[in-house]
Amino acid sequence: MGEQEKLRIDKYLWAIRVFKTRSLAADACKAGRVKLNGQRIKPSTVVHVGDTYDIQKGIEKKVVRVTGLLDKRVDAKTAAAYYEDLTPPEETYAFKRVFDAPVLRR
Repeated sequence: MGEQEKLRIDKYLWAIRVFKTRSLAADACKAGRVKLNGQRIKPSTVVHVGDTYDIQKGIEKKVVRVTGLLDKRVDAKTAAAYYEDLTPPEETYAFKRVFDAPVLRR
């Protein structure tokens, strides 16, 4: 849980529990589903405190601001101290509403 000079974005997203594995985080970066200031980034991009990232996981969209650097995966409660979730409420409710949609049957 220490502060580091350089930390890769794929490792950071894995450590704060946005992605289950580091390879999934790297694949999302390569596919353009992680953006910094609207620009696609590589998995090796260095994370800085104060950066804001737009992340898309399937139909879920998140906006995350870095508040601290975390290089090891920790429990969710501790990880929440190292980022700020700026996701608009409309996006959060839209994602949850998908699961409440009626199932049509014949």
